[in-house]
Amino acid sequence: MGSLHCDVAASPSFSSTGSSGGAGDNVVGRDVSVRIYACFAHGSSNILECYEPGANTWRRVGPLPGIPDGHILKGFAVVALGESVYVIGGRLCKREHGGAADADIDVGVRADVLRYDVRRGEWQNCAPLLVPRFDFACAPCRGRICVAGGQCSLSGARGTAAAEVYEEEKGQWSALPDMSTLRYKCVGVTWQGSFHVVGGFAESTLAASSGDPLLTPGGTTTMSMTMLQSSALERSSAEVFHCSRGIWEILPGMWQLDVPPNQIVAVANRLFSSGDCLNCWKGHVEVYDGELNIWSIWDHSAMPDLSLLANLPSSAQRLYLTMAAVGTQLFFLAGYQVPSGDDGFRTVSLVHSFDTSAAPGLVPAWSSYQPKMESDDIEDGSKELFSQCCSVQLSS
Repeated sequence: MGSLHCDVAASPSFSSTGSSGGAGDNVVGRDVSVRIYACFAHGSSNILECYEPGANTWRRVGPLPGIPDGHILKGFAVVALGESVYVIGGRLCKREHGGAADADIDVGVRADVLRYDVRRGEWQNCAPLLVPRFDFACAPCRGRICVAGGQCSLSGARGTAAAEVYEEEKGQWSALPDMSTLRYKCVGVTWQGSFHVVGGFAESTLAASSGDPLLTPGGTTTMSMTMLQSSALERSSAEVFHCSRGIWEILPGMWQLDVPPNQIVAVANRLFSSGDCLNCWKGHVEVYDGELNIWSIWDHSAMPDLSLLANLPSSAQRLYLTMAAVGTQLFFLAGYQVPSGDDGFRTVSLVHSFDTSAAPGLVPAWSSYQPKMESDDIEDGSKELFSQCCSVQLSS
């Protein structure tokens, strides 16, 4: 791969806080079998991109198939299962250009599922979701993909309790028992062998009569015999699906905040988070203590502004931040808008890594890298992130 082509004055220079992105750097030893995938909107196109930590390279894989020209996808899930990346569901929007800014007009909620074969570099369509949804929880669990919650309609702001699971060998989705809460903007993570649906805008279902229609996994609407009640108690809770027993369990206070989480990942039997949906970087990494049911700041993780790792100009603005776990390291794929030489702006993609196993005071926990890109992949405009990333481990 070639080096990043840009003006020297606009190129970020790296501080001594960690490693720089030199041509011979390997971020994770010499392991080149790990890849991190994320999907970005470039103008009116959704593009899948890949960062390879071992080689410190960043490249564009290509556009998502099946998305109409002039449309973008939001609120979908990107999840890895084996050597495949799945793009699931989402909210399709038509992007109209004009005026001071682009306008996105909602078109519909998708049940479509795309699969990208990492080794072969091929896309294929998979069986659609039983319930179209966006802004839902999703995570691989015990060799399957679990989804739960989300919104099924563009009208109103109400989540669903419906959950389902995808079995790759069968190529089909099966309904799971409903959660006890309707949730959207919730986060999914597999921890201790169970699928956790954390936080979100949630409403508890209580036995009573109501005339609200609910969408069922079969796609039909029924008259609900429930009354919905929303409180901070539900929004700060989690629901845990125990795959081995096939049942849900409510876990009060797991998130502790009224604001939905941004992303939660599991590393070495611990859960880590860096922020919420309003502020994806809160200035430190937090770890969850399951016995005490609390989140606390991880030692030596405080970094008020991650851009300080790369000595970006003070005018730089962060456009996106997404996190992936690779071994004991947390990788943060970040994009910054920086001034360009023609009085405009351009995007600089950087990668920050935090080693959760670093000995305090002995080994720097933080490192920052400027990925190498081919000239065709150099970013000359703004890009947006509408889902989280995922990591793929290729077999030898």
